[in-house]
Amino acid sequence: HRHHRPRQVQHPRSRLEPATSAVMGPGLATASPAPVASSRVVTRGEAGRADKACATPRISRRVATQASSSSTAARRVRLGASPSPTSTIVSSRASRRVRPAAASLLDDPIEARPPNEPSADLLNEDLAPVAPAQRTFTTYDIAALWIGLVVCVPAYTLAGSVIDLGMSAAQGIACIAIANLIVLLPMVLNGHAGCKYGVPFPVLARSAFGIKGANVPAVMRALVGCGWFGIQTHVGGQAIFAIACAALKLSTAGVASAHLVPALGISSYELLCYVAFWAAQVAVVVKGIESIRVVEKYAAPVLIVLCVSLFVWAYAAAGGLGAMLSSPSAFVVGGPKEGQFLSVFLPMITAVVGFWATLSLNISDFTRYATSQKAQFKGQTIGLPFFMAAFSFMSVAITSCSAVIFGTAVADPVALLAKADGGPLTTAVAMGGLLVATLSTNIAANIVAPANAFVNLAPSKLSFRAGGITTAVLGTAILPWRLMADASGYIFVWLIGYSALLGPIAGIMIADYFLVRRRTLDVDALYESGEGTAYWYENGFNTRAMWAFAAGVAPNVPGFALSAGIVPAAAAQSLRVSFPGAIRAFDVVYGYAWFVGFFVGAGLYLALMRGESRAGENEEVLYTA
Repeated sequence: HRHHRPRQVQHPRSRLEPATSAVMGPGLATASPAPVASSRVVTRGEAGRADKACATPRISRRVATQASSSSTAARRVRLGASPSPTSTIVSSRASRRVRPAAASLLDDPIEARPPNEPSADLLNEDLAPVAPAQRTFTTYDIAALWIGLVVCVPAYTLAGSVIDLGMSAAQGIACIAIANLIVLLPMVLNGHAGCKYGVPFPVLARSAFGIKGANVPAVMRALVGCGWFGIQTHVGGQAIFAIACAALKLSTAGVASAHLVPALGISSYELLCYVAFWAAQVAVVVKGIESIRVVEKYAAPVLIVLCVSLFVWAYAAAGGLGAMLSSPSAFVVGGPKEGQFLSVFLPMITAVVGFWATLSLNISDFTRYATSQKAQFKGQTIGLPFFMAAFSFMSVAITSCSAVIFGTAVADPVALLAKADGGPLTTAVAMGGLLVATLSTNIAANIVAPANAFVNLAPSKLSFRAGGITTAVLGTAILPWRLMADASGYIFVWLIGYSALLGPIAGIMIADYFLVRRRTLDVDALYESGEGTAYWYENGFNTRAMWAFAAGVAPNVPGFALSAGIVPAAAAQSLRVSFPGAIRAFDVVYGYAWFVGFFVGAGLYLALMRGESRAGENEEVLYTA
């Protein structure tokens, strides 16, 4: 097959002999000797173009620089003719044995460079590799990015939702901390490829899914991002609405009910505030990725100060941390949910992983700007698990204090700040901080990935700005305020539901980059289309990746259908009575949706690609010059 991974065969000539410094094709080698350490490799998919090249005096070739741990250059040259007599040919197995030991993940050099002779319909300035000289994200910038992502209203309410389900404060915070340590692993792994090659998520997906097939995971990630954009924009709009009502001494509930638009499920004034915040975010997006970095950089310290200030106020006003932190779990012996802890804890782990499952896919959209692998690793390790656990603790503690202050627990920070009534100035400052938190999260987490995905559909026609505006429009079309109305639906339908889609994609991409490609990609081929190119597969689609993705999603479909209400309530109850064991199994599997999808997708992909690799071993030739 043209897309098979070629095998390399041993040439009788010793690799210790000097060889020519350039391989021009059959009989065209120069006599200038050069060290054997620099090599040229004929990659798979060369036969088609090579035959045409050899038929004319001019030979077409592409060279990709690849650094090894010994700092020598390995050059991949597309030839396709028989090896020169002066060339050394080695088998793939032998070449693996003599190849220098791979450096650690954090020591991998940055190999980003412009692609040679790219297809015009696969490249524009937004999808091009980011060169080392253009990198601006240091460890601090990556950590600040994560602080801006973590400090947001959905993350705040997520911790409260855990408590609402019956966990004690300690159990809830531990659940969130464990889940974030788990999701840090795919974050760092997928971030590695982005940092090394400087490519965004849609381009990186071309390696596993094919040049055209990459649009499938990219668009799925984009649609989830659109949903999150709408949710976060609704939160920001509510903050503006609360500030306006506080300034005018009006009741938010009274104004909302008096001007309700029944068809939309929101009042006209709330909708106006939503549009205002929507426009503010779009204004940042149209200025490009650097403006987003600046927003995240300066928002992070402001958000930390505001969170600590809110915590100190709540503690002082309540005279302590309140009863919620010391309340027992509902799952203890004699509790209302005795013996049901695992049935809630494990799905919550999946839900919290699902909370960041989107970023675990497209984190390369940010690490492509990182100055080194160590910067992206340290920044993510500092920013995600530590600050998410700390922020969860503060949200639970503040909610607990609110029960003492107001007589009832207030889990929504917007409502809490509206109730605080510290005067117009205090309310404005607090709500302004909330706006900064929402803005910093939304533009980074929910604009960049969908915008790049839409650009990838038509790079020659769409820009990052156009993709960002498309995201903002689609995010509003889903009516996000309806989605946030039910905490149970938010967790078990929205968070777990989309994690069932994204888990297999993460598994396939990590397996492809680390186990199939061994952290080595053909940058030129990522931007090439047509027969004979490395990532074209079958008409632009890697059907093995598609089958693995479908297999990863399939086990979660019945559980999703039952949880989302796709199956009518009466029919669902009838099925539970008639087939209790099967329905219970579907519920259990769905509770682990991200993990099931990740491991099934990765496992099947590796199995299918292993057979493919063996089938093509007799076609690859490694030229050492």
